[in-house]
Amino acid sequence: MSVIDIRVVPDPVLRKIAKPVENIDDDIVKLSTDMIETMILAHGAGLAANQVGLPIELIVIDASLNPREKEHIVLINPVIVEKELEENAEEGCLSVPGYYEYVKRAKRVLARGTDIRGNTIEFDCEGQLARALQHETDHLRGVLFIDILSPLKKALFKKKYSRKNT
Repeated sequence: MSVIDIRVVPDPVLRKIAKPVENIDDDIVKLSTDMIETMILAHGAGLAANQVGLPIELIVIDASLNPREKEHIVLINPVIVEKELEENAEEGCLSVPGYYEYVKRAKRVLARGTDIRGNTIEFDCEGQLARALQHETDHLRGVLFIDILSPLKKALFKKKYSRKNT
């Protein structure tokens, strides 16, 4: 296992639309293991492959959010099938270090994808797991949580973040 550098804004790979994973081979298995280690060491709740420079449809989510087996979630080619209700909660992102803001997301989602063994899996979930699934699948479409902020909050982010990084 090894830690991978996490890409941060404005790295262009964060804006790339990820390509589906066609074959779960040893490289994908190793990448998922490395992503989990990277996520844990960075104290993240989830990580998308774009964030480590590879625009492929692979996300990992911390075990503490998994009500099923309490294992880290590895989801390949994930899709959000259904969304219900809305809630506003604070989010951050490993690719936007040090910035947190309240974001409106679906409260409940049904997500589907493939696990590392090639099995189709579904998560019908609420709360933090639903939020993490939405956040990480957004990454695969080149969308960051700052993109879904209100115009005022986006302007405040740009002002604060550009000042912080100069």
